[in-house]
Amino acid sequence: MDVVREKLDFNFQNSMAPSIIDNYSAGANKASHKNPSFESSDPAIYEEYHATFSAESIPSSTSAWLQRARDVASILATDTAARDIDNKSPFAEISLLKSSGLLKVLGPTGYGGGGQDWEIGYKVIREVAKGDGSIGMLLGYHLLWSKTADIVGTDEQKERFQKLIIENNYFVGGAVNPRDNDLAISDHGDHLVFNGSKHFNTGGVISDLTVFEGVLSGTSNHVFAIVPTSQPGFEFAHNWNNIGLRLTESGSVKINDIKVPWSDALGWDATSKKPLDSVLSIPFATLLLPTIQLVFANFYLGIAQGSLEFARGYTTTSTRAWPFGGDNKDSATEEFYILERYGNFHAHLLAAEALTDRASKEISDIFLTHGGKRDVSARQRGEVAEWVASAKVVTTDTSLRVTAGVFEVTGSRATGKKVGLDRFWRDVRTHTLHDPVAYKNRELGRYFLLDEVPEPTWYT
Repeated sequence: MDVVREKLDFNFQNSMAPSIIDNYSAGANKASHKNPSFESSDPAIYEEYHATFSAESIPSSTSAWLQRARDVASILATDTAARDIDNKSPFAEISLLKSSGLLKVLGPTGYGGGGQDWEIGYKVIREVAKGDGSIGMLLGYHLLWSKTADIVGTDEQKERFQKLIIENNYFVGGAVNPRDNDLAISDHGDHLVFNGSKHFNTGGVISDLTVFEGVLSGTSNHVFAIVPTSQPGFEFAHNWNNIGLRLTESGSVKINDIKVPWSDALGWDATSKKPLDSVLSIPFATLLLPTIQLVFANFYLGIAQGSLEFARGYTTTSTRAWPFGGDNKDSATEEFYILERYGNFHAHLLAAEALTDRASKEISDIFLTHGGKRDVSARQRGEVAEWVASAKVVTTDTSLRVTAGVFEVTGSRATGKKVGLDRFWRDVRTHTLHDPVAYKNRELGRYFLLDEVPEPTWYT
């Protein structure tokens, strides 16, 4: 896509399809009405790329999907540091994901999707995260939430929600934080009513649809549902202002009397009001958890790879050789310790990538093999989960080490706020605290030492 690589000066001349602007402007205005200090980015800044992507249509091959992800990452990378500082709600960035087609990469081709499997979906997430960790994370969460009905829903719900999401090019957020037990669900005859709040609600402000999760009153049964975000029952706090992943809109939300038809309760029989599968007891339904854990590992890896690529560009153009070492070199790229550090970081990232790709293949294969009959055994599910846990451990350790270590090979001037090299570490440090990696290490220890596969939990 030459126009993306050649025209990164953001001199936009073309007009964008009104539907994209209208959709996001309406959402921004609605949110601003509730919080006057709320600011969002303008989709019009990417209008040239919207027009180009629209003219090219969605990719038709695996290699083309990966190139499309690289193109989007290149666009985002030109001003990621500035957008990170501004901390505006990423309406523009989500509009770019929409027009590029990346939201549809896993969708059925019959509804206009890319028809790719998770193995490619994970690589697309990783590529986007190289350019902007926040947007890579949002894409990853969207792909998981957009496939929720496939994993925990009925066959009818799977088809209905795939058609809804892919044909409308919807972005899906999620109010699913298992540590919060304050989302109450009550039965009102032909529908359910959701009330409560969530401390974290990734992507909700900028979403078209939101995934809910809670426990039905009077039972221990969990209910997942997908609801339109543009309705009065949502009250976003706009309070996400953390050190990293600043454009993920992961703040809190209050949910007030939002009605959901029983027919939209994923995996439930609307007549008997009984769950067909329990998301924590049926092995296939529990694949939702390792699937999203591997989303995490992939954007950690992408962020770390992006940091090393960014640092390489800085070192080759701006880092000065040290003149007091006794073995003085003319340029920083000739210095032993810089070459040694880059080589070490590169090797560890290659190893992390190989492991993550293997885990991605395991997830893809189990869905391809068992997705129709949903006949996964507890042992099969557990072994896949341990591949994912291994990738999560290694990408956590490696990404933290690399994103902190790149300052050693770029120098003190690289700590400048406008340079933005610190955002890579801030991004991985923020999300790697999502669930303590120590428990993943313990889990792997029990698997290796005692041959025990893990019991499914909301984080396993």
